[in-house]
Amino acid sequence: DVMARYRSPLVSRYASAEMAYNFSERKKFGTWRRLWLYLAQAEKSLGLPITDEQIQEMEANLDNIDFKMAAEEEKKLRHDVMAHVHTFAHCCPKAAAIIHLGATSCYVGDNTDLIVLRDGFNLLLPKLARVISRLADFAEKYADMPALGFTHYQPAQLTTVGKRCCLWIQDLCMDLQSLERARDDLRFRGVKGTTGTQASFLQLFEGDHSKVEELDRLVTAKAGFKRAYMVTGQTYSRKVDIGVLAVLASLGASIHKICTDIRLLANLKEIEEPFEKDQIGSSAMPYKRNPMRSERCCSLARHLMTLVMDPLQTAAVQWFERTLDDSANRRVCLAEAFLTADIILSTLQNVSEGLVVYPKVIERRIRQELPFMATENIIMAMVKAGGNRQDCHEKIRVLSQQAAAVVKQEGGDNDFIARVRADPYFSPIHKQLESLLDPSSFTGRAPQQVAKFLKEEVRPALIPYQSKMGGKIELAL
Repeated sequence: DVMARYRSPLVSRYASAEMAYNFSERKKFGTWRRLWLYLAQAEKSLGLPITDEQIQEMEANLDNIDFKMAAEEEKKLRHDVMAHVHTFAHCCPKAAAIIHLGATSCYVGDNTDLIVLRDGFNLLLPKLARVISRLADFAEKYADMPALGFTHYQPAQLTTVGKRCCLWIQDLCMDLQSLERARDDLRFRGVKGTTGTQASFLQLFEGDHSKVEELDRLVTAKAGFKRAYMVTGQTYSRKVDIGVLAVLASLGASIHKICTDIRLLANLKEIEEPFEKDQIGSSAMPYKRNPMRSERCCSLARHLMTLVMDPLQTAAVQWFERTLDDSANRRVCLAEAFLTADIILSTLQNVSEGLVVYPKVIERRIRQELPFMATENIIMAMVKAGGNRQDCHEKIRVLSQQAAAVVKQEGGDNDFIARVRADPYFSPIHKQLESLLDPSSFTGRAPQQVAKFLKEEVRPALIPYQSKMGGKIELAL
């Protein structure tokens, strides 16, 4: 009964099928078999007595994995790699003698991990590009729409809805670059032997160093890597895992910030994430429209950010050529980091494809705050009309204090401009007040910055992913 066993919600509720498969047993053990095939092919090409028949037998059984037999073998042998060597050998009787020839367990274990990490990045990168693309469309659409800016979560100078979105996009563009770099920096462990010295392979090739080097190069190329680590212990350096999870943690921080902004905007009723027709916001309060997608992103991003602590600690305690206390930890943290990143990117894509903007609310909030911000413009206009700056400053100080009292003590609307209109002192500029209070004159170069940023930095970064932009995404559970 599947319901009687714990299942990770990362897989059972949220993750995409392709990312769940990337960390599956089938992918792992199928890759092990392919690595044994690559090794045998390379050893044969370099002169070891391996026949075409043995190679063909291995090729024919790459995905013919008897998982029940493997589990029984592992129970008996207490060794996962040897259990799968025996299981593979059982369906390849002719090749049995040469499977895993000269190799150590980490030949299949570590090299498979590196393949899976690379493939994980290749799944995440187009998803991240899609999120950036959707947000870029949103930023372009709202590049000119004035909105109240906030510093310290207190009203500040105006920005635009699109310009604020560009703050989010820039962080994600940094993540796109970091993920690409982390993927491209990955190397293959290759064919290194039990303590990384390649001693067993030197023996197989009777002291021929060039053949051992060529074996390493051939298998690395077959696995689709340009380079292998020149130096390893029994494992590739666990510092590599730090680099992988650090960039994913950084992506988590970006998404947490973006989704927190969206949650705050939802409270302000300026922007909301999409809300389904039949969706229920609260079991008790029928009117509620909660930003649950953004909350999910924050919740899972928090988990993603903490996972980098695992490889940091693991790398720190690897004694000499390796200890096995890395193994169980890596089974959990590597998979969870990619699964979690996958989920929050899919969720954020869904959010960014359906963001709802409420211009009237945004305008009203500007009207509440802009009069105070416009005081400098009013002073300048009065001076141009022949007024005295100090007198004007004092008049405005008094009127703005009165208006602030209406807002804060009486809960009323900001009536500062009405007070200016009613004061004959300001009659020289009464006709200019509308233009002096035009919100678009307070947004500086925000629209131009959006256009330049999207054209010169964002769109070019998305070119490699153009064919994978796909359609809209439906939200998981």
